[in-house]
Amino acid sequence: MPRCARPSSRRSSRAGTSSSPAGHGQYAVCDLEIEPLPRGGGFEFVDKVVGGAVPRNFIPSVEKGARSQMEKGVLVGYPLVDVRVTLFDGKAHSVDSSDMAFQTAAAMALKEAVNESSVALLEPIDAVDITVSDDFIGAVMSDLRGRRGQVLGTERAVASGWTVMHAKVPQTELLRYPIDLRSVSHGTGSFTRRQLRYD
Repeated sequence: MPRCARPSSRRSSRAGTSSSPAGHGQYAVCDLEIEPLPRGGGFEFVDKVVGGAVPRNFIPSVEKGARSQMEKGVLVGYPLVDVRVTLFDGKAHSVDSSDMAFQTAAAMALKEAVNESSVALLEPIDAVDITVSDDFIGAVMSDLRGRRGQVLGTERAVASGWTVMHAKVPQTELLRYPIDLRSVSHGTGSFTRRQLRYD
């Protein structure tokens, strides 16, 4: 099941790539600060570099490297969400700095900052709509509670004697749900689901 991670505190980190002594190398240093945003805040990149420590043409490279690392994941492969990344300092070399060097340095700095902070793993939650015969409403509600689900409401279905239940349930609890719903409702229930959010 896809999960994601979210930083829970503000941390700073410095990382860089070094130039090779034999020919054209890759030199870049990025000083980044990460901090959590409110749930659903997405990604925010802030440039606070002063004095040209990181040349203007490499700022987008730093953002690209940070975004890429967030998508790949920093904690056991889970993507990082709801975070502000601030570039506040760095270093460049007139010959050995490149776009790829700054992308790599930003990715490394982001990983180091996350490793030093506490990170919360978030679980994906699905919105589920279950259509079931009125005879089995109690059994289906009980089954949902056993799956850490929360019933949000019910409404009459178009067909007489049927009810549509609206609930939110962790994705991991829905792996076998088609089979279990068929069993609990004696083959009469059906459901649809869509990703709602991460908790």
